[in-house]
Amino acid sequence: MSTKPIGIFDSGVGGLSIWKEITNLLPHENTIYLADSANAPYGSKNQDEIIRLCIKNTEKLINLGCKIIVVACNTATTNAIKTLRTNYNIPFIGIEPAIKPAGLQTKTKSIGILATKGTLNSSLFAETAQKHMYGIKVIEKIGTGLVPLIESGDIKSTKMTELLNEYINPMLLNNIDCLVLGCTHYPFLIPQIKEITGTRINIIDSGLAVAKQTNSILVTTETTNNSKDIFPSHKLYSNTNTEIIKTILGNNNSNYKLILEDF
Repeated sequence: MSTKPIGIFDSGVGGLSIWKEITNLLPHENTIYLADSANAPYGSKNQDEIIRLCIKNTEKLINLGCKIIVVACNTATTNAIKTLRTNYNIPFIGIEPAIKPAGLQTKTKSIGILATKGTLNSSLFAETAQKHMYGIKVIEKIGTGLVPLIESGDIKSTKMTELLNEYINPMLLNNIDCLVLGCTHYPFLIPQIKEITGTRINIIDSGLAVAKQTNSILVTTETTNNSKDIFPSHKLYSNTNTEIIKTILGNNNSNYKLILEDF
């Protein structure tokens, strides 16, 4: 048993979609979240830079006493997870676009993947796609500009609507019936995406699967928090502006402490 926190990091506030799934599934666990918004987006950076940032975030979470680290960023996972697992003696949970479930669920044999350049160009993504996409048409779109708008709080802006239409409409013309969200920022756009796709498209993200995998690793390593703490500690760090975290989480999530710190 361990009351040490679960560590989670992302290139900004996108990983809060993962944090929400983890805290819902594991309500007694303490958490520490790092929003590396000062360096967002990771998707436009080269692999060496992404690895450097991931090492920085990892060492911060280790120094804060975390027992497990969730890399709540598709780009960070596909570019740096192997390096992190090689160099640090702590369990890591990574995130990949949910290609496998999309491949199993599609009826039209056509799926769309909306992700960052860093994710779509990674070798891990290519390996996963090749493994699960045989006989399936895949329409990939780089979501250029989406992460900066989310990081600035412009989720419902006219510019966001224009970009989503630009990226998703070509997928619809290719008869997709599944849309994979390959960036943890993108689940916050699901309401706007549904306005474009209607009800005929299955929107798939990795949030719940990551939470379940985190629970599985905690059980396997016997580090689950069995104290049944009614008021767990949730510390959310940002190196730019904590107000965007408030905006993303809304007024229904008050059981956390916001910390502005350069890390």
